[in-house]
Amino acid sequence: MKNQPPRSCVHPSGRFTCGLHRPCYKVINLRQSAAKSLLGHDEQGRPVDNHINFPENDLNITNTQGVFEIPNPFSFWGTTFILEGPARGFSSTPDNFRFKPEARSHQEESTLLKDLLKGTLSNGKRNYSIGDLPRNLKLALAQTSKDPEVLEALARDSCRLEIGPAGRPVGMIYRSNGSGGSTPVILDHDMFEVLGNNPFLPDDYKLAMVLIPGVQGRNPVVGEYVQGLETHVWEYLRSNSYIPWGHFASNMAHDCIRYDVRALTPGDITGLRHLYYQRVYVKMAASLDALVKTSGNGSMDPLMDLVPRNRPMDTDELERLRMALTSRADLLLDEGYSLPFTSTMWGWNYGFDFSASGYRLHASHQQIHQQFAMIPPFVETVGCERQGGKTGRISTYAVGDNVRGFIRRFEDAYGRPFFKCYMEAIYSNKRLDKRADLPANLVVQEDENAILCIPKAQRSQGEVQIITKKIGNILEADTETRSTLDRLILLAVRTLANMGAEMVTCYEVSKRFDERELDQRLMYCFLPRHAQSPGAFSERQGRWVTGHFPEDFARAFSHNLDPWEDGSGI
Repeated sequence: MKNQPPRSCVHPSGRFTCGLHRPCYKVINLRQSAAKSLLGHDEQGRPVDNHINFPENDLNITNTQGVFEIPNPFSFWGTTFILEGPARGFSSTPDNFRFKPEARSHQEESTLLKDLLKGTLSNGKRNYSIGDLPRNLKLALAQTSKDPEVLEALARDSCRLEIGPAGRPVGMIYRSNGSGGSTPVILDHDMFEVLGNNPFLPDDYKLAMVLIPGVQGRNPVVGEYVQGLETHVWEYLRSNSYIPWGHFASNMAHDCIRYDVRALTPGDITGLRHLYYQRVYVKMAASLDALVKTSGNGSMDPLMDLVPRNRPMDTDELERLRMALTSRADLLLDEGYSLPFTSTMWGWNYGFDFSASGYRLHASHQQIHQQFAMIPPFVETVGCERQGGKTGRISTYAVGDNVRGFIRRFEDAYGRPFFKCYMEAIYSNKRLDKRADLPANLVVQEDENAILCIPKAQRSQGEVQIITKKIGNILEADTETRSTLDRLILLAVRTLANMGAEMVTCYEVSKRFDERELDQRLMYCFLPRHAQSPGAFSERQGRWVTGHFPEDFARAFSHNLDPWEDGSGI
């Protein structure tokens, strides 16, 4: 239908618009037979059967719980469905929310593993060791055990370690890889990777197996950030990347071990993010210098003259380069040139899990690290050459492009900019259950640069977002805005961890550099994984089912803020 407005819970009046289903329906019973049987007995010895599972007649379903339907503000992110019954129950106890149930502290430790470690468990003919366990049990131990002795024994079983005079690992045993190099001798790669991600593996094993630069391959370290004795971050180039033009990773260094996000300091997050800003600005400067050179315009001073060598840029140098970049990019765009790179990628998979059946449940790596890259505007086509032998080109993909197309359609339909309406809706939010005695606020923290908020339509039970107030990408982010983003990113992930989240997917959604007039805001999304809902067909269809109202999760989130966070910044 022509001029049909986009599907969104954000109304052009600056209010949220949502739906409520009250299902009432009949079910025709088409079952031919019944398998009625005794299921067991309860604690009083009374029989429990399954007769209720096999009704004789058709069913009339009435008095069902309501289901709220909330189109995502961005229609391409699907729709959220809130189950009214669980959500109303959650409203009374939001502080009890946990992403993963806490372990029962009163459980007794089994002596079996200690006996295996000592080799004192016997069948009368031989003593058993931990290496005699089936592999799937060893994988489960590698993932879940907190006992350093158990993890050390499994580590020795997964690879060949070089042991020093003190009896502790000092490195790996390597073998030639046939191409002039060498690789560590790893006997069980899955076990090795799981152990390397277990925070309870002793640090000297972590260092020998995964943390010392070079032990995981030849990816060069091309950047570094140091702040006193507390923070040390490496920047690795992943040249053999799934991103065709390569990507970078800022990792906490081997002498600054951080496996838990709650151990991250404000200086750590500044360092991780500084390397991202610095890499993008420097790579952009080099590409614009190359563009100026090929254009024959020699009157422009090289931007790379502003970039020091063999050391990180300080905050003032970074800001001077950013301002020069934006000025140069605007000038080149005005003259009709296309920018060599027009977008960024930034993502952070926090946490790791691996099942004993062999499923890797989250794609993190050792240490806390973040990945980033730049995206060109076009890529040449193959297999569909134009007439005359010339190749064509297609636009590259960036997640922010989905936002761009959507907000254009929104403004065409309603005559008002989407983000202006969205912010108005967030600030004027009303609860779906119409309870005036409970908070309706979705904003957890904010300053003049950005808000940290709970989205009205959540794509994960516990989704958190950061939305900037003025800018669309990090080329537009000045020193104060970058500081706000760093602080809120750390606050979001640490608070989710305080609530029990062990795996969180974080990513940036940004505007293209050459979209100068469009009011598209830079956003960061944080989607925690749940222990019993890893994702299924509903999520693939963009149907996100939750059991709480977003306002109540905002309340629970606020109650779990870190004590050090006073809202004043890093």
